[in-house]
Amino acid sequence: MQVTETLNEGLKRGYRFTLPAADLAAEVDRQLAEAQPTVEMKGFRKGKVPMALLKKQFGPRVLGDAMQKAIDDALRTHLEGSNARPAMQPKIEMENGETWKEGDDVVVNVSYENLPEIPEVDLSGVELERLVVKAEESAVTEALENLAKNAQNFDGKPEGEAAEQGDQVVVDFKGFVDGEAFEGGEAEGYPLVLGSGSFIPGFEDQLVGAKAGDAVKVDVTFPDDYGAPHLKGKEAVFETTVHSVKAPKPAEINDELAKRFGADDLEGLKSQISERLKAEYKGASRAVMKRALLDRLDEQVKFELPEALVDAEAAQIAHQLWHEEHPEEQGHNHGSIEPTEEHRSLAERRVRLGLLLADIGQKNEVQVSDQEMTQAVMQQARQFPGQEKAFFEFIQQNPQAQQQLRAPLFEDKVVDLIFDKVNVTDKEVTKDELEKAIEALDQI
Repeated sequence: MQVTETLNEGLKRGYRFTLPAADLAAEVDRQLAEAQPTVEMKGFRKGKVPMALLKKQFGPRVLGDAMQKAIDDALRTHLEGSNARPAMQPKIEMENGETWKEGDDVVVNVSYENLPEIPEVDLSGVELERLVVKAEESAVTEALENLAKNAQNFDGKPEGEAAEQGDQVVVDFKGFVDGEAFEGGEAEGYPLVLGSGSFIPGFEDQLVGAKAGDAVKVDVTFPDDYGAPHLKGKEAVFETTVHSVKAPKPAEINDELAKRFGADDLEGLKSQISERLKAEYKGASRAVMKRALLDRLDEQVKFELPEALVDAEAAQIAHQLWHEEHPEEQGHNHGSIEPTEEHRSLAERRVRLGLLLADIGQKNEVQVSDQEMTQAVMQQARQFPGQEKAFFEFIQQNPQAQQQLRAPLFEDKVVDLIFDKVNVTDKEVTKDELEKAIEALDQI
């Protein structure tokens, strides 16, 4: 196999591999000779099939296998011998593919981009602030009040009193589109909390002011993105009967409420809430500090990026953002989505930081343990109640899915490693200030 370099610009590499026809023919003969003793064919004893007949019968398939093996071996030998680190799978094209015939040399063009050399990062000058929020009594009280509200009951209002926002009305309803009742548009004794937003927009508002015993015609229009295709954008009338109107009554904040949420008593529930708030504040603070760290690294470290990685990341970003803007569209039947300059800029940042963090992690021998992976899989499996076993099997059989779980674990461990190497100072802030800092992350 002859290898000739055809491109060497920046990270881009190109090579022409030439496999002489004689070498290919010799490999075919070797494989056929190796197989001959085991071949059985009608009219011949086992192992006595003439080579010419074997070549006629099996030659084309063996030729294809030999050609593929020769190319694969040559590429592997080249990559190992040159210490190349392709950023993506090398592109392989047969130069004379359309005109090639048996007896011709095989000429293959191979191209790829190398991963860049990552410069050493001086972390000594990086300074970060860690926002610290204390779980104050007022925050615990607010959380308790929210729990009590979520655990609220409803008491019947005095006869003749009208329904207000937040009240619960118990109703029968039947929906009609173009004068015809439709499937799924009927219920009896349904408890509906006004203002909950659980029904079609406009439905609940038209029951404000209703009293027990009232019959109300509710006119609504199904949203254009409604789940049932035959109802999208349709005008509908719901014939509704109100049986009762009930006012909300928050649960009392006491030991009984605590037991409903798994605590022994009220003090135990307060302690649980305090610990949960501390964990939430810590997680939010870490997210803010991580963004600040990535911003510093992005400003400080520059190196050439493989265009193929940037292009792939930009395409993925464009696709993801398009679907976020068009949630009603499912699948990939939307044609090509061209990345913008903004998408490409974000892609360059992600690729640069991804390569940098990977390099730091490798140099510091950061590893994701089997136990950490198991915990991550179990956490993901909880999102599929009743299908946990199927999810576990899917992860076990899908290396790409495993990598998708492993990657954020690895990144977080590298980020924690860097936190230990940079200058971090604590800054005490209020809960509102921390929330504003988190909101600012979503706007970047």
